[in-house]
Amino acid sequence: MTSVVTPTVVAPTVVTPTFDPSELVFDQPGTLARARFGNASALSCRECGAAFGLGGQHACTECFGPLEVSYDYPAISRATIEAGPRNIWRYAGLLPVPPDIATRRTTEPGCTPLVRADNLARQLGMRRLWVKDERANPTHSFKDRVVAVALAAAIELGYKVLACPSTGNLANAVAAAAARAGIEAVVLVPANLEPEKILASAAYGCRLVKVEGGYDDVNRLASELAEERDDWAFVNVNVRPYYAEGSKTIGYEIAEGLGWRLPRQIVVPVASGAQLVKIDKAFRELGELGLVEPGTVEPVRVFGAQASGCAPVAAAYAAGRDVVQPVKPDTIAKSLAIGNPADGPFVLDVVRRTGGSVSAAPDDEIVDSIRLLAATEGIFGETAVGVTLAVLRRLLAAGELDPDAETVIINSGDGLKTLNAVSGAVFLPEPIKPSLREFTRLYDSPPQ
Repeated sequence: MTSVVTPTVVAPTVVTPTFDPSELVFDQPGTLARARFGNASALSCRECGAAFGLGGQHACTECFGPLEVSYDYPAISRATIEAGPRNIWRYAGLLPVPPDIATRRTTEPGCTPLVRADNLARQLGMRRLWVKDERANPTHSFKDRVVAVALAAAIELGYKVLACPSTGNLANAVAAAAARAGIEAVVLVPANLEPEKILASAAYGCRLVKVEGGYDDVNRLASELAEERDDWAFVNVNVRPYYAEGSKTIGYEIAEGLGWRLPRQIVVPVASGAQLVKIDKAFRELGELGLVEPGTVEPVRVFGAQASGCAPVAAAYAAGRDVVQPVKPDTIAKSLAIGNPADGPFVLDVVRRTGGSVSAAPDDEIVDSIRLLAATEGIFGETAVGVTLAVLRRLLAAGELDPDAETVIINSGDGLKTLNAVSGAVFLPEPIKPSLREFTRLYDSPPQ
């Protein structure tokens, strides 16, 4: 049996923005008054702890470490959250966004289904398994969440162009969000990206640039452009501290969907690693704020999943290293093909602290797992969920994951974006003539 405990997103409501950019209040050049970022209080270095004002800075000037958003949270109740809109803005009090964010023109992502995967669990020998199904977001991946938060920051900070380097899903989300907000979008993607993702981005009217090389080459170019073009917000570069916070909403929704409980285990695909790190942050915040049921606040065991053809974090974990050595990706899971993941070291911190691990699976197991999820639960996910489920199966076989503990896996995107991955693994019969005899012959033949 498959049950869904959170509704799918509803169609975005067209609301005329109530804010006026001329009303923005700056504390100092390039830094906005805290009120414009809700309960966010500062940008803090994840390495040395130095604190900076809320602005367009993404690296520490003391040690060059990455920055993340810190908060001074007031009392926040479940009732307040549940009374909010059916999208990520119900958690606005936990995000670095302005108080009126729900009235602005965004794609309104979030509130995606949490699917109880009983058929899949039975086949795997598990007691309780859930799939957080991110296909229901506006551009059919979790990237709509992070882009919505990044867009809010970009507008507050006065940027004129929304941009990104991308492995595909992010390009779709940036192009759509910019179109909705009425600002220019520029997306840079590897030239060999899946054509479905390239075409979808172009349909939104963005400036699309195909770059020779892999994602890491595209990212280097984007970093150079971010330094050169002061009024461009590269969502995962110069406004990355805000952008990354959007992934926390996956963790919030999982807890709310479970009746304000935390699962015991979760398996998350790892590309840059930010999604895994922020889901863990969300779980910890919910516990600290008293928003989850007593007795369910012990650390959730967090597991990371990578493709064998791009597994720098898994390799570092297996070797007991703290440093992630870059690799050259070679995998069908292009959305995870980041050879030098920015949050790799922090992924290692999370999985070691929570008693999890980072593992990898080869392409053939990825394809088989895509088909397994589709055949058992009717969820056709992209290659990233093939990686996640393949790693889950490996963890079960190795005895590293408890089959009796409540477990969640993330389906971060739609299989319709990565059709080539399964094109050689499914049987497509030849056409028949429109006759009962021909149909019977085909139907009664052994399945392929």
